[in-house]
Amino acid sequence: MKVKLKTYLHHPGSLVVLLLTILSVVITVLALGSLIVYILVKGVPHLTPELFAWTYNSDNVSMLPALINTLLLTILAIVVAGPLGIFAAIYMVEYAKKGNKIVGLVRVTAETLSGIPSIVYGLFGMLFFCTALHMGYSLISGALTVAIMVLPTIMRTSEEALLAVPKSYREGSFGLGAGKLRTVFRAVLPSAVPGILSGVILSIGRIVGETAALIFTAGTVAAVPKVNAGIKGFFGSSVRTLSVHMYNLSKEGLHTDQAFATAVVLLVFVIVINFISNILANKLKSKV
Repeated sequence: MKVKLKTYLHHPGSLVVLLLTILSVVITVLALGSLIVYILVKGVPHLTPELFAWTYNSDNVSMLPALINTLLLTILAIVVAGPLGIFAAIYMVEYAKKGNKIVGLVRVTAETLSGIPSIVYGLFGMLFFCTALHMGYSLISGALTVAIMVLPTIMRTSEEALLAVPKSYREGSFGLGAGKLRTVFRAVLPSAVPGILSGVILSIGRIVGETAALIFTAGTVAAVPKVNAGIKGFFGSSVRTLSVHMYNLSKEGLHTDQAFATAVVLLVFVIVINFISNILANKLKSKV
């Protein structure tokens, strides 16, 4: 410790950088901690059994339908975007030739799409899925819209995870007589799974917290899709997610306390998903 202090004293620039880094960490932790504490203090006292009633009405403003809709929409969006993003990354890393102009264009496009505001995706989803394809305000319209929104994130993180796999894995597999496809799925992909999973976790967090895009595509009906309505009726029903539910409650100004309670559930929902994903990632790492 004394040696480090002497080193920093002899190099004032390094000391300034160290102090700025510590200050940044403290500010970040305090800001995040104060936000979480504020939400818990304002929301936990208002978590009542009425908020988890199966049917929503203006008296109980139940969030249970929105919670179920959020889970369904997240699963559907990841099922659509996950394979597309991962297989696109596999093609760009393992099959495309170096210096391929199409791959370069795809990468630039993905990075550009990652920075587009979510409301633009919402307008696109409303015009294309809801209007042009006549899907209307529905679960499937919202899921496909957010799937397009998180596709660049999954693709880029999967690509970086595949690039991080040592070339010796591929060479060793080829040396043992394995073909290209077998090498990719037996040697390369298992080693890249933890990195790919981190991209999926980021995408889930964005889907769960999305509001603007879903208001224009999924709608705001606080009801669970009916199972007995068939596949078309189930996926074609207008739904409301937790983030949209919280937005509507806070916008009306009549149920602000319930909006904070919804925020608590949304926070716990994201933490649980991240916790489960980390456990899966650690298990996969140990197997690899």
